[in-house]
Order: sequence, then structure tokens, then C-alpha cells
Amino acid sequence: MAVTLLGAAIVVFVVIRVVPGNPIVMMLPPNATQVDIDRLSALYGLDKSIFEQFVIWLGGVLKGDFGTSISLRQPVLDLALGRLPATLELSLMALLFAVLIGGVLALTGTRRRQTRTEGAIDIVNGISLSVPDFLWGLLLILLFGVLWPVFHISGRVTPSLDLNFSTNFLLIESLLRLRLDVTGDLLAHMFMPALALSIPLAAVLSQLLKQSLKETLHLDYVTLSRTKGYSENHVILKEALRNAILPTLTLIGVQFTFLIGGTVIIERLFSYEGLGNMAIDAVINRDLPLIQGIVILFALIFTIVNLAVDMTYALLNPRLRHA
Repeated sequence: MAVTLLGAAIVVFVVIRVVPGNPIVMMLPPNATQVDIDRLSALYGLDKSIFEQFVIWLGGVLKGDFGTSISLRQPVLDLALGRLPATLELSLMALLFAVLIGGVLALTGTRRRQTRTEGAIDIVNGISLSVPDFLWGLLLILLFGVLWPVFHISGRVTPSLDLNFSTNFLLIESLLRLRLDVTGDLLAHMFMPALALSIPLAAVLSQLLKQSLKETLHLDYVTLSRTKGYSENHVILKEALRNAILPTLTLIGVQFTFLIGGTVIIERLFSYEGLGNMAIDAVINRDLPLIQGIVILFALIFTIVNLAVDMTYALLNPRLRHA
């Protein structure tokens, strides 16, 4: 994890500094002099070499100081952590949608294998994989925001609601406080972006789980269950699914990290106040400290989730524990 984070830090630190454009010039008015530019560059440490800047920045990160945002004039860590809960809630909701949709399609395709139903499910999965999530977002906006306005198409929550919450995990806290009005409003705002994120992932999960179920159904213990007179539904749900789901669980964990990264475009499309939307603003404004902080935070989430997936897989697979 340490090597991965260090590599991500080096890459993003170097890349954003070789891209054309001076963030200091963007901050100052057109009539600013070179003296003003040099003074502000020295204030943010941009007058030093890239290596010196990296050493100073890395030393601050190790102490919990990610620097100050150039465009927002606030600590980077506070800004990133303030937006992170919104992105995590959106990603978890999208993952829930993907698991439910993909699981239902996989079980239906397995139960109705070698029929037209399975062929139709394969076509649906193929279309879902071929269309990127942001196009699904545009289609959902047209369907449920314009033609049939049922859900909100922008924002995270209605501004007029009373949100006297102690954390930014609004969905979780609203459920704990039984503020069902806020919960309903949050879900109405999150439904379309979460669904757009989940559709391609649901297709991947459906294909993998269906293939794993088909392979498991030919094993001896499944055949033994059939000879005992169990129904096909019992064989699939109680016998085959337990082993077939292990590769899918690994994929869910890996894809969850990519799901979080995929929120960048979706959050921008729906004007959702999350970390991805902030990342785009940081890139537009050439806010180097904020870009670095967001990328490192994404990388940290990626490594933690992958570690958790490895540990969970070992926990669920007795062959790994007793090897």
C-alpha cells in the first residue's frame, strides 16, 4: 500500500506540473505585475524545483497537512473529507443497484438457461457494457427528468430542507435520526446518478455470476442434491450459489474502486456535490494542491478496498485458510 500511494503521489505531482498553464496567473487580475506573480509563487512554493516541491509536500502529507487550496483558500484535507461522504454514499448506492440487478439477471439466466430468456439477458448485458455510464446518465435525465419528471436531475439535496446534521453522511444520519423526509429527498437526488453508474457494473456481475453458476451446476455435490429430489431453485440458491459467488465477490470489491473513480463524470453531469465534481473544478482552476489531495485520497481508498477484498476472500474460502 505504501509503494502504491508513493507511486501515485509521484505520478500526479509530476504530471500536473508539466501540463501547460500557470495557476498563479489565473488567480491574479490581468494587470498584475511580474513581481506580484513571483511573490504569490513563493507563497505557494511554486518557485522551487519540482523535486524540492515534492519533498516539502510529501513531508507535509506525512504530518497530515495536504496544503491549502489555491482557488478556494481552504485546507485541502478539510475540503476533500467534506465532499468524500457524498461520493461514498453515491458509490455504495450504485454498488447496491449493480448487485441487485446483476444478481437477478444471473439467477434468471441460469434458471432459464438455453432458452430465449437467457439469450435476451445476454443481449441486455452486451448493450449495458457497450454504453458508458455518462451516456446512461444522459438517457436517464431525458427519461425521468424531462419526459417524465419523477426524480431530481441536479444537486444532492433540496436546499430548503433543514439539515442540522453533525456529519456529511447525510443519508446514513437521516436514517439514524428517522428524518424520512430528508432520506426520501436524498434518494430522489441519488437515484439517477447511482443507476447510471450501476448499469455497466451490473452487466459485468451478471455475466460472471451466470458463468460461475453454470460451471458449479456440473459438480458432483450439485448432482447429488438433484438425486435427493431437491428442486432446481433449491439447487441453484442453496447449493451452487454459495461457491459460485466467490469470484463475483472479488470482482465486486475491485470494481467498487473503479466505481468511485467513475463518479467524476457522473457527479459533474448531475451537479452532484461530491469529490468527483470538486476534482473537475480543481483541474479547471489548475488548483495543484487540491488535485494532489483528491488523487491521493482516491488512491488510499483503492488500496484499502483491495486489501479488504483479499482478506474477505480468504475469510470466505476455507481452501485458502487451510492451505
